[in-house]
Amino acid sequence: MKNLNKILIALLSFAALSFAPVASIAKSAESGTTNLARLIDIAGKQRMLSQKIAKAYFFYGQGIRADRTRKQLFDSIDEFNRNFQIIRKSVHNQGIQDMLAYIKMAKDELAALARQPYNKENASLVLDYSETMLEGSQDIVTRLEAMSKLKKEAIVNLAGRQRMLTQRIAKYYIAYQAGFRDHNTVEQLKTAVREFEEAHATLRNAKLNTPEIKAELAKIERLWKVVAKFYKDVERGGLPVIVLATTDDIMTTMNTITHQYVEALGS
Repeated sequence: MKNLNKILIALLSFAALSFAPVASIAKSAESGTTNLARLIDIAGKQRMLSQKIAKAYFFYGQGIRADRTRKQLFDSIDEFNRNFQIIRKSVHNQGIQDMLAYIKMAKDELAALARQPYNKENASLVLDYSETMLEGSQDIVTRLEAMSKLKKEAIVNLAGRQRMLTQRIAKYYIAYQAGFRDHNTVEQLKTAVREFEEAHATLRNAKLNTPEIKAELAKIERLWKVVAKFYKDVERGGLPVIVLATTDDIMTTMNTITHQYVEALGS
């Protein structure tokens, strides 16, 4: 239980930190590409990757599309690390830097577990660390969004969060099939499904929507109809390959939509 003890120690240490005011902005003044909306997009993608890593770990551990899910697992770890460095180098806010130190502990522990043989104890720790990484990444998104004076970047946050929810849904779906059949697993899955559907309805009515964004949102609805019934009836199980493929298609489409919102804000 050394890993869990480290989480508790980090949480206690982090609670004692005094956060600097959210005033120090990133290097956006120095680079037109590293602007606030893009940083929110990157930080939001970290939320998704925290869940995608755990999801891929479970699918790989269960031997489902092993070659594909193993590659997805380690590619996602590498991408999380690259994005981590971008945020660390781009943002000078002390509160965000403190949170990055907190995330680093969890991401390094999870990466080490990913290289060990799959077993239920390790899988339980992977779930814990993925939640820690998600909470820390959400805090960074919230801080970056608070820096925005116009608040238009909130649409990037909302669309980006949909990417995370697709992976979170798949994570808890496959965790349930892998034997984590407690009440919390089912409730987390149902909550993520509900939040995804509510946010999708909000995005459909966004004033910033272009014809291209509307077309992508319509694609999401078609894909969602394929897999939503599996999520909502997780106790029955079955067809994990369809869940994996369709959920990843939804995530990829939401990634496109998020980038389209970033571009729309910059135009």
